[in-house]
Amino acid sequence: MLIPSIDLMGGRIVQLVQGEKLKLAFDDFEYWIERFAKYPLVQLIDLDAAMRQGENRGLIEMICKRLPCQVGGGLKTAADGQALLDSGAKRVIYGSSLFGAPTEEEGTRRHKLIRLEVAESLKKELGEDALCFSVDTKAGKVAVKGWKDSVELTPEEAMTWLEDSCAAFLYTHVDTEGTMTGFPIDVAAILRATTAKQLIVAGGIKAQSEVDALDQMGVDAVAGMAVYSGAMDA
Repeated sequence: MLIPSIDLMGGRIVQLVQGEKLKLAFDDFEYWIERFAKYPLVQLIDLDAAMRQGENRGLIEMICKRLPCQVGGGLKTAADGQALLDSGAKRVIYGSSLFGAPTEEEGTRRHKLIRLEVAESLKKELGEDALCFSVDTKAGKVAVKGWKDSVELTPEEAMTWLEDSCAAFLYTHVDTEGTMTGFPIDVAAILRATTAKQLIVAGGIKAQSEVDALDQMGVDAVAGMAVYSGAMDA
């Protein structure tokens, strides 16, 4: 399944290369909402919130009323997710808040780099079906905080530990994100063998043939740059 993405920054739809360099920007929300209306799921990310530099809440609420969205970007607490679900989001994405070394307030944890207790609490409060956990990697390590930092974890380890608390995993291959150089199919195969949950991958997808190949493996694909640049029909 192809899942179109809408990334928001500064009140516009944008496409970045590797989460850093602005490549494309659009103000015509109506055009893209109409184009994506036929899809069962659209990915909506607030990049400003993910990078801790503001938010696009009004736009997110407007788009969630029009499209079936899974929404992410800077979510920390169950209340953050509940507010988005109340605004019409079908599912919410948590990423950075699930990873990192323990703080003094946290005390003893079962895993030194994964906040299993947070994941389990989110499942208890929001329900498993409402949760997608984002496991993004840069140079093979889990990337956090708008992909600016990383933790010493492989995506396979992260997914194995978090498997019981979510309905889906979103994996972004940051090294190829926005480059349209193709998604590494071998990585998708390894991750597909790691989790029984819905697996959604992103990062570099350039053609429908890739989406089809991933679909054959039981993996869904997020496309952004290829769609917005016109390289791929959507």
